[in-house]
Amino acid sequence: MSPSSPKAFPVSWDQFHRDARALAWRLAAAGPFEAIVCITRGGLVPAAIVSRELDIRLIESVCIASYHDYKSQGELRVLKDIAPSIKALGDGTGKGVLVVDDLTDTGKTARMVRDMLPNAHFATVYAKPAGRPVIDTFVTEVSQDTWIYFPWDMGLAYQAPINENSAG
Repeated sequence: MSPSSPKAFPVSWDQFHRDARALAWRLAAAGPFEAIVCITRGGLVPAAIVSRELDIRLIESVCIASYHDYKSQGELRVLKDIAPSIKALGDGTGKGVLVVDDLTDTGKTARMVRDMLPNAHFATVYAKPAGRPVIDTFVTEVSQDTWIYFPWDMGLAYQAPINENSAG
């Protein structure tokens, strides 16, 4: 889904922090977790918040590029794999590992990481219907045709009303 999508969901830093803490609340009962693997770049911020809330100190990243031009999802590329010491957890299946990302859109990235850690617990702050089946825990579902504007991608600017034809 591209940023020119008719449905926009801008998320402020405050809202994202609240949503990431809500994710941590949901995850508290799903653990315990030995480590967090964040999917970069979007998973960095929620992983930091979740790791603080759940007191998880062992944090790793997996770097997978899918949005190469910020407009459309392309071919997935692993830029940095998960450390062997993390992959070895849970008898090499990822049991006890929490995988965190900001969003599951199509689920392609999560599926790729799930192949690496088949028994890990997958959590995202936001989920779209196509990606939901791959995720174990999420906070908010948005429609597939909605583009989420994350706070790290935005500056302060005028936001047009949903119904531009409304009287006012």
